[in-house]
Amino acid sequence: MRFLIIIPAHNEEENLAFTLDSLQQQSFKDFKIVVVNDGSTDQTQEIIRKYTHSDPRFETVDLQKSAHQPGSKVVNAFKNGLRTQNTDEFDIICKFDADIILPENYLETVRNAFKNNPEYGLVGGLLYVEKEGSWVYEGNSNKHHVRGPLKAYRKECFVQMGGLRETLGWDNIDSILLENLGWKEIVLPELHVKLIKVKGADYTIRPADYYGRYFYFLGLNRFLAYVASAKEAAKSKSIPFFFKIIKAYEACKANQLELKISKEEQKAINDKRWKMLKKKWLKM
Repeated sequence: MRFLIIIPAHNEEENLAFTLDSLQQQSFKDFKIVVVNDGSTDQTQEIIRKYTHSDPRFETVDLQKSAHQPGSKVVNAFKNGLRTQNTDEFDIICKFDADIILPENYLETVRNAFKNNPEYGLVGGLLYVEKEGSWVYEGNSNKHHVRGPLKAYRKECFVQMGGLRETLGWDNIDSILLENLGWKEIVLPELHVKLIKVKGADYTIRPADYYGRYFYFLGLNRFLAYVASAKEAAKSKSIPFFFKIIKAYEACKANQLELKISKEEQKAINDKRWKMLKKKWLKM
């Protein structure tokens, strides 16, 4: 099985070499890497060039500078990289971030998981961050969800689900859509991936606006969006935070902002959320 790995990179001069070195050191060698230089203004391009000049498995795509927005920008960069390749040549399509360090057996273990389990559609490890000199589990999501920085899709699954959606919430939309198509999302807990940079550090959007927009673009109906907003407000122990999230959600709804999912996909996402809600809170 052959890997196609797309890595969007925007001003990653301090991190990118760690990611690319960890890929060069993989025990499994059959892969191609496309680093998408997404309008970087630092030395990212020079770092990429060192690898493309010395290793034929590395290629690059240069994009013009654009405003940073959570979700849509990184998927747009990914798609630009994907368009340069003939996907018929690959079996596994990966979207990796430019600030992760993979263990040497990462690709080999993921390959074996796909090879031995034809129902697996999305596979990944767990993210770890550095705290006080030690690497600890990031803990931003449940251990059954493959996080955005280390997505690896079986190509058939990737094609069936229509690829990645250029929207906030894309890395949750994918898991719901592929499950609805009968594929499985699998986290391999033995694969510890180091995340160098704290996610969201360069976002300018306010937290309440982020959640409101996220729930809207995820396609949640009003009831489920309000429930999700209440959950985030409870975490923050702030009633005003709830109303700020709702305000952002309702603003998106009033402006009828375009969703990147179909009506059928929106229904599948809401059905999945409703099942989760009943299971967790209503014990049904």
